[in-house]
Amino acid sequence: MKKLLHILFLFLLVTQICFAQWYPQNSGTTNPLYDVSFTSKNNGTAVGGAGTIIRTINGGTDWISQTSGTSAELYSVYFVDSNTGWTVGSGGGIILKTTNGGTSWSSQNSQNYDPLYSVFFINSNIGWIAGEDNTILKTTNGGTDWIFQQGVFPKSVRSIYFTDENNGCAVGIDYTGGSYLGTIIRTTDGGENWTTQLSGLSNWLFSICFANSNTGWAVGGGIILNTVDGGANWNSQVSGTTEWFNGVSFTDTNTGTAVGGNWNGTNYETTILRTTNGGTNWIAQTSGTMDLLNNVSFIDANNGTAVGDSGTILRTTNGGATFVEEENLNEIPTEFLLSQNFPNPFNPSTKIKYSVPQNSEVVIKVFDILGNEIETLVNEEKPVGTYEITWYAASAAGGLPSGVYFYQLKSGSFVETKKMVLMK
Repeated sequence: MKKLLHILFLFLLVTQICFAQWYPQNSGTTNPLYDVSFTSKNNGTAVGGAGTIIRTINGGTDWISQTSGTSAELYSVYFVDSNTGWTVGSGGGIILKTTNGGTSWSSQNSQNYDPLYSVFFINSNIGWIAGEDNTILKTTNGGTDWIFQQGVFPKSVRSIYFTDENNGCAVGIDYTGGSYLGTIIRTTDGGENWTTQLSGLSNWLFSICFANSNTGWAVGGGIILNTVDGGANWNSQVSGTTEWFNGVSFTDTNTGTAVGGNWNGTNYETTILRTTNGGTNWIAQTSGTMDLLNNVSFIDANNGTAVGDSGTILRTTNGGATFVEEENLNEIPTEFLLSQNFPNPFNPSTKIKYSVPQNSEVVIKVFDILGNEIETLVNEEKPVGTYEITWYAASAAGGLPSGVYFYQLKSGSFVETKKMVLMK
């Protein structure tokens, strides 16, 4: 029996097949999770139904329940550092704050009795909250006092985001002429004045984020919008689906993920879309769940967490890349090496061999001829060894066109790039 277990263990060391790189984590709850906030690769907090707050300090390997002191629905959470954060929700416009990573949460007075859907801070003092019944609140002292802001707001403000203490946008749902319509509003003076940037959309809007002061995205009912001028103008992007998006997260102007889903009459059809070229192309990824996803948080281009109904938590450490097969060839190298892929040209798969002479953080990515990132094949610490990846290119990217692509290995100061050709 010991011999059999030893053989199985060696087999697991030799072969790693990763046909889906979003993997489930045990949240410890079946309550819906509505939002998640990570401040580093390891430290994150998720909130949800019945006052649920759960915390991880090891990238989600373990999620620990925290005491919120409420049974209200908690819809949004935001941390400015590993210790200081806020969560908001229903139950008479509840606001909770922690300064010790969630060991304890204290209530703040919103002077508001409508549900609150979104909270965002730019530092430990200045922040905003958005909610139902045309509500936007601002604080300049960490939430000790919350002041109502005035303006032409959507009836239901669902998500708010600021790039600095002056410039911000919010999205939501308005009721106009007997119809519920999507709306985007904007401020350039910290919320003293708000102007409508886009209104009358038949698609409701649920989430907004920015990669920098100019470039941002808003998502909602079957729609993805992009701005490159700080929210003054918005243009629609082609997502390839009509399903609803509840959350979006970008880590730079190229790399982002949107999540959501649709009810098909029997169950939810979960949606995860990924772009590595600013939304010019959105690629569907495999979630492995039938539960609706409510939001997503990426700390960098590779490490992200999505949360959803029934306590669902999904984690990726390679940006959600799929269809990568890796084998340890049991060779001991003396130097870093990136070999030419074989076959080349190829369709639909090719093998990439590389060597690591010492325990090292290894990143291997694929780029198109314009330099846009297509896929992250490896992003982890590797022990000494020689490895061979099989990349299923056509499946991984939803059907890449024929053409020239580049793959690059980075480890410390070592960088090497090679060319390959996909020919259909």
